[in-house]
Amino acid sequence: MRDLIDKENGVLLDVRSSGEFAAGHVAGAINLPLDRLTQEVSALCPEKEKPLVVYCLSGARSGMAVQWLQQTGYTQAINGGGVSTVALQLGRPIQRL
Repeated sequence: MRDLIDKENGVLLDVRSSGEFAAGHVAGAINLPLDRLTQEVSALCPEKEKPLVVYCLSGARSGMAVQWLQQTGYTQAINGGGVSTVALQLGRPIQRL
């Protein structure tokens, strides 16, 4: 996962609500709540071959997001799981707004 984000300029996508994101997110993540994903992802991530690591609180919403992303042509979308797991694996702090 670290290689996808650090070496290939991948995108770290948090699909939780904006309130959850403000309460604590992985440093460098972009917030795109699951309910807005289908309408806004192409503007935010137009390159469908770009690595995307998607996460949420537990991995359930990010799993749904990754499934949809893959079906619409995002070839390198992966489910990072929960926010704490992603922060730990990437060695990044949790930031609060």
